[in-house]
Amino acid sequence: MFVWNIDPTFFTLFGRGIRYYGVLFALALMGAYSLWLWQVKRGGYEKKVGEGFLIWGVAATIIGSRLGHCLFYEPERYLSDPITILYFWEGGLASHGATIGLVIALLLYGRKVKMRIPEVLDRFSMSAAFAAAFVRLGNFMNSEIVGRINDGFFKVKFPRYDRRALRPCLDECGKVAKDVCDYVGDQCYNLANVPWRYPSQLFEFVMGLLVLLMLWLADRLAGKEKRPIGMLGSLFFVLYFTARFTVEFFKEYQTLSPDESILTMGQYLSLPFICLGGIGLWIAMSHKTPTCIYRPAGAAPLTADGVPVEEEGAAEAPAKAEESENCAAESEVKAEESEASAKASEAKAEENEASAAESEANAAEPEAGVEENEKGEA
Repeated sequence: MFVWNIDPTFFTLFGRGIRYYGVLFALALMGAYSLWLWQVKRGGYEKKVGEGFLIWGVAATIIGSRLGHCLFYEPERYLSDPITILYFWEGGLASHGATIGLVIALLLYGRKVKMRIPEVLDRFSMSAAFAAAFVRLGNFMNSEIVGRINDGFFKVKFPRYDRRALRPCLDECGKVAKDVCDYVGDQCYNLANVPWRYPSQLFEFVMGLLVLLMLWLADRLAGKEKRPIGMLGSLFFVLYFTARFTVEFFKEYQTLSPDESILTMGQYLSLPFICLGGIGLWIAMSHKTPTCIYRPAGAAPLTADGVPVEEEGAAEAPAKAEESENCAAESEVKAEESEASAKASEAKAEENEASAAESEANAAEPEAGVEENEKGEA
């Protein structure tokens, strides 16, 4: 347990304070962009295809997160005075809104560059996990989106958030423990009345990194570019938003109080993504269509490990190319096998029909004999 009383301003530039949150937000965008470029390049697309999404992604993140906060968490305030929606500097961004904005942008951009919707979501999934983690770390540095009051073992005081609980502490700062008296800004305050809370921002930071690790492992185990198309994007929705749903039990209520609802607004907004991810994952793992069958024309062939030959090094490339399985050929073989299986099933059905007809004919012969005997007796 500790007191989190860090000044959110990292440094001052030309008389304007630059916050830790802004720096971490920039790092989140840079890291997400790098992961996206890596995935696009590995998929056989030209570098400009990845670079072209930069402006789209930044705009979708900022606009989506801002609108999400205004419409999901404080609709009455912002709809009564819509111009305040543009006041980004006052704070108020929502991750669910950012997700919706990014999904829309990815769908539109995928259509523009002729990349299939499941594939474009797959290629952006690791970027989303990375960015989500660092944004939450920024929230921690800003002493915002705190956890609920907690008297347990792992707890933190946020005096910059719980300012109403602050009381003057007359010249005791530096003489007593910091969880008793400490400076908040330029004033010395008594922190005894500041409640202990869950550091839910750190929970979500670790959660984002773990989701990123699991996506990387899933990509590796599923054959990288041979992974089932739609798998990674769907897995991200299931993992991240299930974890987000769980962490909401430790976060302070933002719009719906416990008297109004058993779930928080964040939990309600997470449920559709969990459902969509579950359906997408079921479809991806049922069909198991390799992502690499949609590689652009002229893209480097893949090694048996599912990575482009050019990434293996010039010396090893020829040998690797000989050993590699051609994804398109592999898919054609599977298609031929499926077609042959379908034809075999049809032939079997025809045999069954012929057998049934023969059985009917055999059954009809005794009846015909009985009729002839009856005629003879008559």
